[in-house]
Amino acid sequence: MQELDSINRRILAELVANARIPMTELARRVGLSKTPVAQRIRQMEEIGLIQGYRAILSPLSLGLTHVTYVEARLSDTRQKALEQFNDAVRTIHEVEECYMIAGGFDYLLKVRSRDMAHFRQIMADRISGLPHVHATTSFVAMEAVVEQSWTEI
Repeated sequence: MQELDSINRRILAELVANARIPMTELARRVGLSKTPVAQRIRQMEEIGLIQGYRAILSPLSLGLTHVTYVEARLSDTRQKALEQFNDAVRTIHEVEECYMIAGGFDYLLKVRSRDMAHFRQIMADRISGLPHVHATTSFVAMEAVVEQSWTEI
């Protein structure tokens, strides 16, 4: 990807702060007219720099105050087994993030739940039954010290 110029960086910063900003206001803030701003946005969407627009919900306001990180070790790590695990874990909406890890275990999952009882239910009913899961280790987060979305370009 080519280097972002200062105008594209300002457009992105404004969109990250408020994706619903009217085009006329966005154009005013970056010092261009609407048409060039719209063209720049469309170009950044086409190359995949801007992947979409969405409402960001507050997990805390939804009662999902309990965060647990789960290390998952698989019994089979051949490509087919990894694909089966990946497809299945994507269906568990309480899994907020999932990463394949190079190290002493295979996957790291960030799980949001209402409380410990809810987490235990998710583990018993969903995560432990994922394809090829051999063992799990859980780590309960006590406090979020840094938790943020990308806001800097």
